[in-house]
Amino acid sequence: MAYCSVNGIRIYYEVSGEGFPLLLIHANPFDHRLWLYQIASFSTFFKVIAVDLRGYGHSDKPTSQTSLAMMAEDVLGVCRHEEIKETIVAGISVGGNVALQLGLDHPEIFKALILVGCSSGPSEHQTRIDGYVKQGMQTYHVEHLRALVSPEFSRTALGKYLLGLFTDTDPILNAEALRKIFEALEVKNLTPRLPELRMPVLTLNGEFDGTLPRTREMSQNIRGAVHQIVPGAGHACCLENPVVFDQLVREFLKQHEFISRNR
Repeated sequence: MAYCSVNGIRIYYEVSGEGFPLLLIHANPFDHRLWLYQIASFSTFFKVIAVDLRGYGHSDKPTSQTSLAMMAEDVLGVCRHEEIKETIVAGISVGGNVALQLGLDHPEIFKALILVGCSSGPSEHQTRIDGYVKQGMQTYHVEHLRALVSPEFSRTALGKYLLGLFTDTDPILNAEALRKIFEALEVKNLTPRLPELRMPVLTLNGEFDGTLPRTREMSQNIRGAVHQIVPGAGHACCLENPVVFDQLVREFLKQHEFISRNR
């Protein structure tokens, strides 16, 4: 467990394992624990760094104007704090947007991208903003969490338990801080820069993920990118079907020799 300060904002992160760095960036409205299965699995091969984005988990929750570039700078600060010169980065949803921004701005550091349930263009989030501001954190947070997994998963005992983990931060979350993050996603547009990417890129969606068409379209505009689908899962596919998700990621990393082929 560690913090680093970037432009006056404290960012929380956790490190597990040793080896080549693997940086994990979560989705709205989760925190670094969205990757709990992957932290356990990939810390066997890598030094895994799982970050809480600003506005979430144990990181600060500024209510001032933010941008995707500022959120990427937060994560870059973690890399500098850990003296990371090169890394793989995986991100889901807003985390995928941050990972994409990092890969475009710092290809010398980010040697492979795993982009899950995200798109390079602007996205509409007024419904989410209204939910948090008008309904309140304790009412809307769990509703939002359930909306990002398949209906079947949210009804299982395991699904209820795992989604319930993230409601323990309700007392420290801030609706206005979340509004700023959603507003930043409404104006971001990295699509014109996609041809700049030269590192290996894997894109992923759950079978029932509403962002699937947009992620696939983004993938088709990235040279050499491979798009895969995790069956039976929604937006949070790494949590819903970690066996298949991890297998797809492991095969990608083996193909590009980040993991030895004989493991």
